[in-house]
Amino acid sequence: MKKLVAYITTGFPDRNFTVDLALALKEAGADALELGIPFSDPVADGPVIERANLQSLKGGFVMNDLFEVSARIASEIDTLWMGYFNPFYHMGLQSFVQRARDYGVSAFIIPDLPYEEALPYKKRMKESGLTLIDFIAPTDTQERIEMISSSAEKFIYLVAYAGITGSGRSERLEHTVESIRRYSDTPVYVGFGVNRESAAQKAKGVDGVIVGSAFVKILLDDTLRAGEKIERIATLAAEIKERINER
Repeated sequence: MKKLVAYITTGFPDRNFTVDLALALKEAGADALELGIPFSDPVADGPVIERANLQSLKGGFVMNDLFEVSARIASEIDTLWMGYFNPFYHMGLQSFVQRARDYGVSAFIIPDLPYEEALPYKKRMKESGLTLIDFIAPTDTQERIEMISSSAEKFIYLVAYAGITGSGRSERLEHTVESIRRYSDTPVYVGFGVNRESAAQKAKGVDGVIVGSAFVKILLDDTLRAGEKIERIATLAAEIKERINER
């Protein structure tokens, strides 16, 4: 069965809501959860996730919110920390690694840390039983795909297009997936622009999808009460999980 990884912005609107939403996503069929760490300049994210980042920061998000949420959910659903390198660097990556181990977090996703620069950090994480997720894009050369995929673990994050999340663009990924399969048995999950309408198509030939902006759009809908947001996001997650596994 193909997997669904769900991204949500930690602490938006508050950490108790984040916990409730994470557990609802698990019940709806999400296999793993990316806890997004709010940052003021999320360069790989589109306006939807950027707005949620800024609102979470304005609402008073602090790193302890991430840690408390993780402590409450990581035993229930596979939990990954997704964030930009700046907060990891300033707090100290080793501190994050230790806390991730303490709370049961399994992996890190750091989209602005290039593969070559990530290698020493990746080694440290692996020594602690954690994984740094690798990115591959359709613009990567064959040599680069071989280099990255041959050492990738847990899953490979296949970027559906060059650009930012949520833009709805699409590119043919078959050749990139074929190239990855030559060098690695690691599962391939496609992200960027995956929603209710595109999920089935984007899931073809890969092992799972990563969905973020489609969920965060509902989080940003001020006409909905908290419970309604959770219900709608969970319903959407269940629909996407069903669509990616249609035969």
